[in-house]
Amino acid sequence: MSRAMRWLQLGGRQREYALSIALGCSTAAAYSAYHVRKPLLADGGQFATEWRSKPVIESHTVASPERAAGKKGPKGPSEDSETASQDLVASQPPPPQTHGHSVFDAEGDFPDDPLQAWQHATDRVSAACGTFTGFDMTSLRERMLGLLVPTWVRQLPAWLNKLQDEMSMAPWSLSWEIWEEAHDPEINPEIIWDAKVRVSKQLCDEEVAFLQKRKPQTARALARYLGVAERDVHPDDVPIIGMCGSGGGLRALVAGASSYLSAAEDGLFDCATYSAGVSGSCWLQTLYYSSIGRQSHAHIIEHLKDRIGVHIAYPPALLGLLGQAPTNKYLLSGYVEKLRGVPDADFGLVDVYGLALAARLLVPRDDLRISNYDLKISNQRFYTDDGQQPLPVYTAVRHEIPDMVGNAEEQAKESRFTEKHHDYFQWFEWTPYEFFCEELDAGIPTWAVGRKWEGGQSMRRENGLALPELRVPLMMGIWGSAFCATLSHYYKEVRPILKACGMGTLDGLLAGKSDDLVKVHPIDPAVIPNFALGLKGTLPEGDESSIHSAERLQLMDAGMANNLPIYPLLRSGRDVDVIVAFDASADVRGDNWIKVVDGYARQRNIKGWPMGAGWPPQSNAEETTIDQLDEKQQTATECIENSASDVKAAEVKQRDLSHCTVWAGTKEEHQEPVDNAIPAPIDLSPDSQAPHQLTSPNAGIAVVYFPFLANDKVPGVDPMKADFMSTWNFVYTPDEIDSVVRLARANFNEGREQTRRTIRAVWERKRTLRLQKEDEAKQTARRSMVQRGHAAVRRNGDMGHGDQFGGF
Repeated sequence: MSRAMRWLQLGGRQREYALSIALGCSTAAAYSAYHVRKPLLADGGQFATEWRSKPVIESHTVASPERAAGKKGPKGPSEDSETASQDLVASQPPPPQTHGHSVFDAEGDFPDDPLQAWQHATDRVSAACGTFTGFDMTSLRERMLGLLVPTWVRQLPAWLNKLQDEMSMAPWSLSWEIWEEAHDPEINPEIIWDAKVRVSKQLCDEEVAFLQKRKPQTARALARYLGVAERDVHPDDVPIIGMCGSGGGLRALVAGASSYLSAAEDGLFDCATYSAGVSGSCWLQTLYYSSIGRQSHAHIIEHLKDRIGVHIAYPPALLGLLGQAPTNKYLLSGYVEKLRGVPDADFGLVDVYGLALAARLLVPRDDLRISNYDLKISNQRFYTDDGQQPLPVYTAVRHEIPDMVGNAEEQAKESRFTEKHHDYFQWFEWTPYEFFCEELDAGIPTWAVGRKWEGGQSMRRENGLALPELRVPLMMGIWGSAFCATLSHYYKEVRPILKACGMGTLDGLLAGKSDDLVKVHPIDPAVIPNFALGLKGTLPEGDESSIHSAERLQLMDAGMANNLPIYPLLRSGRDVDVIVAFDASADVRGDNWIKVVDGYARQRNIKGWPMGAGWPPQSNAEETTIDQLDEKQQTATECIENSASDVKAAEVKQRDLSHCTVWAGTKEEHQEPVDNAIPAPIDLSPDSQAPHQLTSPNAGIAVVYFPFLANDKVPGVDPMKADFMSTWNFVYTPDEIDSVVRLARANFNEGREQTRRTIRAVWERKRTLRLQKEDEAKQTARRSMVQRGHAAVRRNGDMGHGDQFGGF
């Protein structure tokens, strides 16, 4: 009842406000506020002319009809005093507005108007909510992303979009420009040259001419190296020296550059005729014969310090070079030409790998100092045509898996040294002159690599032009694609881990499947057009080989077959006398790549190779020890023990590698090549005379072997223990490079004099043989002249006297 009386006591307009608020009708509240006069409040300056003016506070204690009506009367002179008093009142702070006032005192003039209260409440709520809704969530999101996600990841979409636009072949895009230049003979003159497959066992004419021009250069270099007069060195007496570096990724690249630098400072590198490489050593040769290396291994080492401190696959660095001029055109030209010119060409992981390698190794610190001349192997003839530099040889292999018919084991046993059995690797080599396969006895000009072939002829495209030469970035990926190994190679890598983890059953299962594992490549090798396509019956390779029908050659790292490129140096016609091998393989003690050459030498019937060179495995050493102990069974027990200890010590000494080891072969025939004894290393100590293995007329090829081993003179650096020297590490700091350089140079110093005495002994042997041949030739000529003189005497009559024309 009391609530109803309160409701009746309210005025009509007050009840309307209450209903508007209770029902939540914002439209009614707004309509009511529109028709009601704005209340005159102490905080709302009614006489303010604009919102920026200072509000005038007016006291509610002053009553006047004009104020009640909301009007202002005229001001006369009598009101000045009142105005002054009002100004004084206005300057004073207003009294509290809540005491003695009620919202219902006067209709239309109440400071606590219900609508005003509603607005006040909603403003407070809005202010509280604004602290959340006004928070910059975008800024928070960016800050969180900046902490959790690297900047380059957020920029990756923009980079990829830009690269996609450049490779879209749209007019005036980067790919469009590259493809237009691929049709320009002034830029790529080889596109108008005809090429044929050369089938022959002989060297190409360009290499023969190189050898003739290289002889005088090496003769002068040999005189300086041995400290003799140039007039005493005949060009025919100069040993043909082949230097080679192993595979092993950046470890082989850095260590090889250091070893070659030491050889160059000693004068040995200038005496070399050939320089061969596998994997990382191929990268080294690419840098040496470029505007970056400038034919100086010291410059190469400094370049590596500037470039390989960043991973080859680090996206900001890689995409930065691919997304800006001039490096983008420099690196991507070969890929555009390959994909556009050969529609069915594959673009795989090896191609991306080569692109990343080239971006890190073939780009100097100053990105603008690049030369397109460095991107073709054939352009390297600029450094070799006059014989000023050794001829570089780059290597790769193709995995041939023939289909065996019948009992494979019996076939392999019957033809172990005459025919190839099971799977095998075909070696391919590049020089600035020719791309050649000794298994096929066939090759093509290096500038013709990359175009299609059929029946020994290069095929032109519809416009009558051929494709430009395959670029170096693609080749770098092929040369170093060790990850394209077979499952058998991967199994050998993880087998010690399986045994250590007690997985003997799994290890035995995988070991029994070795014949199947050796035929599977988890990662496909890179491909180039096959120049042997359609030559079945013309090439010496058997008709069962798949190379005659394959449209493309699948090539990979030559380290799959042998991590030292010795096979190309043994090719007929090169007649190498001394091989200096720098081996930076991952496990030089266990791999024993020198001994692997024996099978190649037997199959090729190569005379002069030191058969059995290397170091015996542990099993062979133990068997030899047992045999030698059995021969001494009749002696006293202590004699047996002493002999056993002596034999073991001798074998350990022979089996343990030194920093420089020299072997020499012989040209004499071996009666039983299978059971050939392991030759002892040659003693080249300063007090010893020239060994007969090197001075004998039947002496064969001398091998000087430098393994990359730890050295006491460089403490704290062990290739077998240092993690950064792993084959799969692609980041070297300048300090790490310096440690590798110190170790390689120290190892070369260990064998510096041994190498010099070996070269001197071979030179003296060749000089002695030449002088003997010249003496024999003189004796033969003298005997011929004498015989002609006697014949003239018989023709001159019975007196037997000769005349001035008789030849005496």
